[in-house]
Amino acid sequence: MSIFEERESNVRSYCRSFPTVFHRAKDAMVYSESGEEYIDFLAGAGALNYGHNNDYIKQQVMLYLDSDAITHGLDLYTSAKEKFLQQFSEKILDPKQLDYRIQFCGPTGTNAVEASLKLARKITQRAGIFSFMGAYHGLTLGSLSITGNASFRVGTLGTASQVAFMPYPYGFMETIDTIAYMESVLNDSSSGIEKPAAIIFETVQAEGGVVVAPIEWMQRLRALCDEHDILLICDDIQVGCGRTGPFFSFERANIVPDMVILSKSISGYGLPMSLLLIKPDLDAWQPAEHTGTFRGNQLAFVGGTAALEYRENTNLEKEVATKAAFIQTFLETEIVSLNPEIKTRGLGMIWGIDLADSGGGSVAKQVASRCFELGVIVERVGRDDTVLKILPPLSIDMSTLQKGCNVIKQALSECAA
Repeated sequence: MSIFEERESNVRSYCRSFPTVFHRAKDAMVYSESGEEYIDFLAGAGALNYGHNNDYIKQQVMLYLDSDAITHGLDLYTSAKEKFLQQFSEKILDPKQLDYRIQFCGPTGTNAVEASLKLARKITQRAGIFSFMGAYHGLTLGSLSITGNASFRVGTLGTASQVAFMPYPYGFMETIDTIAYMESVLNDSSSGIEKPAAIIFETVQAEGGVVVAPIEWMQRLRALCDEHDILLICDDIQVGCGRTGPFFSFERANIVPDMVILSKSISGYGLPMSLLLIKPDLDAWQPAEHTGTFRGNQLAFVGGTAALEYRENTNLEKEVATKAAFIQTFLETEIVSLNPEIKTRGLGMIWGIDLADSGGGSVAKQVASRCFELGVIVERVGRDDTVLKILPPLSIDMSTLQKGCNVIKQALSECAA
């Protein structure tokens, strides 16, 4: 029995799908202790948009460490925080004409989700939240209450109180007007559902199976919230920071959420960090009303600042568009042709291969396992884990991207064709 099996909790997850000991990583490649190399199409579940040990970001982090600068500062003013706030304002918010206050939350995305729910309820003095079927927002109790997957909530009591799950435009629900449905729920005095404090949504349900919300749907959702005085919260934890192309995933719909949640790749280097962006008139917090020992990770500030610079210096948004076009074309010409029941969908550099109608979760598991044997790490998501999620670093070079996609094609040919 290895030390992991002997001492680590049963809650461990990813290591069960990728059973080897990793010890080194660079760009889009990770290496095991025994010498195998793997193309990383998982990218820290979206925390490594700029790749492993990005040279530019690493250099800035190392220089900061070498200077004996502040590494832990609670929410004190620090030079690292000052520079991050300046760069985020100048490179992201100001050019997009977005005016947000920035709240530094605890280290992980779920804490920023909790903060958004807490603040929405404080502002509106209403308790309810609308979330969506298929949603994933985290696994602490408040975030779990708005996460759709029932398997996460098994054995956890009280997670569904004050939350109503609305239909997301996917599957059979694409045939109905889901915004009109929400409108009727809000206008019907006998619907049994009270007006919520907020509606929280993902523009792309990543863990939900890579389901992309239509632009018109997002625009109508914004209008619905305006009409009924409901706050709109966008969870951009996994699909923000350039994953869909522009920095924020909601930009393609030309809408402005009341709050935006960022984590994962906001630090640039895989360091823990989460933000809640709040419209200034909604920043109703009292000092220390939502706090945490590790809010505002100083090294993450440095990495996040460097990531913004790297993004601009390398014209990363254009690179993402080029690679996204390649992935889409490859899936349409090389993957769908293997089996007419295979479906693909995605946006930017997050794509899903849906095997629900061509073997389901068991086949998806076989394909993912075969990919791992062939040197590609790819995750399964969606209902019953039937979707292979393609999520490489945005900075992956084209030859490695092509090689990884060809491995997936080979695995699908062997297991699902």
